[in-house]
Amino acid sequence: MPKIQESAENYLETILVLKERNGTVRSVDIAAEMGFSKPSVSVAMKNLREQECITMGEDGLISLTEKGRKIAESVYERHTLFTQWLVSLGVDAATAAQDACRIEHVLSKETFEAIKRHVESGFSARPCSARIGSWKHAGLSRQNGRGGPVPFARKKAARRVFF
Repeated sequence: MPKIQESAENYLETILVLKERNGTVRSVDIAAEMGFSKPSVSVAMKNLREQECITMGEDGLISLTEKGRKIAESVYERHTLFTQWLVSLGVDAATAAQDACRIEHVLSKETFEAIKRHVESGFSARPCSARIGSWKHAGLSRQNGRGGPVPFARKKAARRVFF
């Protein structure tokens, strides 16, 4: 699946949610849901049509293409998983949803799938410090990207995180 801009992913996710909620989607619905102006949404819909992610009927109804639906469902799955995971860690639901909206766009598919497997396995309560020896087995080191040691604060924080 080709990578598209974060804003386009947000529009596609919104179209998916609105379609499920209301049955039909128009530009005005998207503008109201996202809090954007109608002209901004119109430009975005033009771009999504050009990228073959949506179709727009003469009646103004917006539909996701197969390509658009795959992207929207992927983003929605990420958003849902991260929101639920953060809430399970004790994060307030509103904050979790906002943070999930940021996280969902930046992680690679490989990283997301690994987190998904971990979350679905029931969250092992083993602290990261118990797995430090496994860094060497994975070819990793306790050095930053410039060859220097990882700052003390980061090492200490890593020991307090539980997965």
